[in-house]
Amino acid sequence: MANFTEEIKNEIIDNGIERECCKLAFLSAFLRTSGSILSRGGNYGFEIVTENDRTAEFLCDMLENHYGITLDRAAADFDKFTGRDRLTFSCVDEKTTGLLASLKLIKRSTDGVSIIFGIDDDLLEDDGCIAAYLNGAFLGGGSCTLPDESSYSRTGYHFEVVFYNKVTAGDFCDLLCSVDVLAKSVSRKDSAVVYVKSKEVISDLLNAMGAYRCLQKLNRLVELKDKTNNVNRVGNCSASNIDKTVTASVKQIGAIETIRQVIGLKNLTPMLFEVAEARLADPNASMQELADRLGITKSCLNHRFRKLISLAEQLS
Repeated sequence: MANFTEEIKNEIIDNGIERECCKLAFLSAFLRTSGSILSRGGNYGFEIVTENDRTAEFLCDMLENHYGITLDRAAADFDKFTGRDRLTFSCVDEKTTGLLASLKLIKRSTDGVSIIFGIDDDLLEDDGCIAAYLNGAFLGGGSCTLPDESSYSRTGYHFEVVFYNKVTAGDFCDLLCSVDVLAKSVSRKDSAVVYVKSKEVISDLLNAMGAYRCLQKLNRLVELKDKTNNVNRVGNCSASNIDKTVTASVKQIGAIETIRQVIGLKNLTPMLFEVAEARLADPNASMQELADRLGITKSCLNHRFRKLISLAEQLS
């Protein structure tokens, strides 16, 4: 069964990308997270690495059908850390040089070609382009984990996207801020990781990405865990109340037994004698239950028990 990261990536692929501007935003983000720029014979191109066959097929089809670019399968090796095959594709020619410029990854001028590290605002024309950029970044370098359904922990939610440099990661944080998502960035080896750990924020992200199936799954999990945690809290509260009742009863009975052995219960006032007899008759009854049986308030009952305990302490 696919994990949650794969479910999100599969939904991104299933949704597809219609508009040309959104395709450019998507591809630019994907190459920022899962690609590298190559130079050969005066032309520029790129290499992409993925572990997902569907992702590779989706990218190859998009590049070939819409841009006339055919990727060559450069390598296929086994990643011992993930236990999956890593697929590497590349292409360097005049077409890819032009595409990289359109993706705002390189800039051509009379002085030559320079690499752009920041996210160009021209790629983010509207909400559709922003969603496409988020999807491309996640498909290339994203992951999302959820806590186990059976755990009582409120933590365990984690969403991240890994970039190759801090400049892009910083701009990506600004992009998320534009859709009211506050993310953090941290360095990890030679990469920069943008991440969030709040279920509410992850929910907002999935909504912004248009991953509605996965959003529904997240909401169902949150609802289930909230119910489980509420039941657990009620159970803990009930157990705590039972513990308090038992502790109070033991202390009260101990005081009553001390009084009986030293002076006898018949020497108590009628009100205290009535309370003592009621407790001995039902050691497990709560204070409210005893108060109801005696026709007095719980406060009054507490007051009488305090008198019995005080008397027992004086006699012992």
